This record gives sequence, structure tokens and C-alpha cells, in this order.
Amino acid sequence: MKPTHYADYLRLDQLLSIQLPRSCGPDEKAAHDEMLFIIVHQAHELWFKQILHELSDVFNIFRNQTVDEKNIGIAVSRISRITVIQKVLIEHLRILETMTPLDFLEFRDCLIPASGFQSVQFRLLEIGLGLKRDARVQYSQNPYAISFSPEDAAALKAAEESPSLFDLVDKWLERIPFLELDGFNFWESYRGAVNRRFADDRAFVDANTQATAEVRAKQRDEILKTEQHFEALFDEKMHQKLIEAGACRLSFRATNAALFINLYRDQPILHLPFRLLTLLIDMDELFQTWRSQHAHMVHRMIGTKMGTGGSSGHNYLRATAEKYKIFSDLSNLSTFLIPRSVLPELPPEMRKKLGFYFNQYNN
Repeated sequence: MKPTHYADYLRLDQLLSIQLPRSCGPDEKAAHDEMLFIIVHQAHELWFKQILHELSDVFNIFRNQTVDEKNIGIAVSRISRITVIQKVLIEHLRILETMTPLDFLEFRDCLIPASGFQSVQFRLLEIGLGLKRDARVQYSQNPYAISFSPEDAAALKAAEESPSLFDLVDKWLERIPFLELDGFNFWESYRGAVNRRFADDRAFVDANTQATAEVRAKQRDEILKTEQHFEALFDEKMHQKLIEAGACRLSFRATNAALFINLYRDQPILHLPFRLLTLLIDMDELFQTWRSQHAHMVHRMIGTKMGTGGSSGHNYLRATAEKYKIFSDLSNLSTFLIPRSVLPELPPEMRKKLGFYFNQYNN
């Protein structure tokens, strides 16, 4: 085999020849900071490609009807890598912020009507995670697909018609087998623990003679509201109404399974599933941080001007940062956590199934 040269392997001739500023005409010098603008965005696209590569592997794992436990570890490592890449992307924006608004104005008109919205890879990434078209913030007065070539629009449509990571995780959680096992119904036991918790809270409020009657009444109202929120955990029809109202997305059984994993995360078999759910929240929050940072940067660069692609600029980006969160249901599970000290005790046989059990005398 012919020896590989560093420059040939990385194709540096091609890679380093594609930074082509548009601000230089026949008799003028290119705006200095346009090179930075190009490189940061090209680097973003390379990292988007890597994220899509990692997610492709995760999709393949969760598309299976049964997910091997060892593959959960692989999915955890892939998503963990994505979160590190996301932190790098946020730092890229900080590099771009070394450019001043006046520096940007030197070449901004050369970008019209191009826009970061036209990044097909980022749109595929959003869709792959679980963003639905009808949940999108209105970008401009034109239909969504008009911003892309027919080929790219077709690719985005195909992605929207395929199961997203959210869909696959939802189905995986629905298959978690530990909610009813060996005659132990977790939800009956958990509901009893929750009710005792609320009774203790009421008793504490009633015994607090240092608070005024008005304050105690407000505290009892808050306890009642929290109780009503908990009811959706035990009533599938109520949960379905929340889904229809857009208040949540995870199915009833998937929500129950995710909560079980969070509550009993210390059981050995649930370590990796808990880590996976935590990383999905991390990934969601880091994309939210990236969007927010991007919106702040755009506001700093162009104020309230319209974006180069025809959007409302900063206002559009700020709205996406606030709205585009895929795994909110997982973040919201903290609402339903109760202290370990009052969790229902799992039966010995169930703890054995959730642990790493080995007996040299077993065949």
C-alpha cells in the first residue's frame, strides 16, 4: 500500500481552497473579517456532519424491536460526543463575536439572500431529533420549502416522514418491562407513597402556626395544584388530553417508564438508561444555549434589522431558542420525583432482575 501523506489524507488542497470571500471586486480588497465568517460557518457544517453521523448510529440502535443492553452504552457514548461537539459550536460563536458590527457591514450585503436557515444539515438535525414542521416558528412570509432547492426540500420531506429520535426513544421506553413484574405493581405502590407525601405536606402546613391563615390557605392551594398535576401520571385519558393540548409529547407508558428509570436509577441495569435520558436533556439544553447565543450575537451585529434571508432576524432566532425544545417531557420529570427515603421498596426478586446477578451454581 502506498504511504499516506497528511495533506493527501485530509485533502487539504481542496479544503483550504474553498474559502472564497465575495466582497472583493476587480478593484477592491476583500473585507478582512469575511474570511472569519466563512470559516466559522464551514466549521459548523463539518460539525453538523459529524453530529448527523453519530445520530445515524443511534437511530440504527433504536430502530430494532429489541435493544441490546450493551448497545445502550454505545448510544450513550455517541450522544455524549455530540454534547461535547455542541460546546465547541458555542465557542465558535464566541470567536465570531470578535467581529464588530461595522466589520460585518463591510460584506453583509454580499450575503443576500443567503441565510443560515438554508443549512440543510441543521434542518435535518432538527427533524432527526424530533422537531415537527407545524411546530416551527414562521421564518418568512414564504412557505418553508421555498428556501431550499427541490432536491433539498425532498430530502427534508423524507426526513420528516421517518421516525425521529424522539419517536424511537418513546417506543423504546414503552417497552421497558419493569413496571409490573412478579405481582408487583409499581404505580399502585408509587401512588400510595405520593399520597402519603401530600398528606405530610398538608399536616406540616396546618401545624405551622407562625404562618397566617391566608398564607396557609395559599400553601394548601399549591399542594392541591401539584396533586392535580400528578394525576396525569395515573390517568391515561388525562395524559392523552395533555398530549392533544400540546402540553406534553411522550406517551403515557413511556412517561411512566422514564419516571421509573429516574426514581430507581441506582439499580445497576438502570444506570445506562438513566444516563441516556440525562444526555438527551443535555443535548436539548445545549442546542437551546447555542440558539440563544446565536440570537444574542445577531442582535449585537444587526440590531433589529431584517435578516439577510428575509426573516425578522434577531426576533426569529430568539423565538426558536425559546420554543425548539424536543425532550421537555424528560426535563419535566423532576416534578414527580420523591425522596429516596419514601420510595416504594422493590421486591427482592425484582431487585435481583435489576441488578448484576451471578451464581456459579446456576447453569
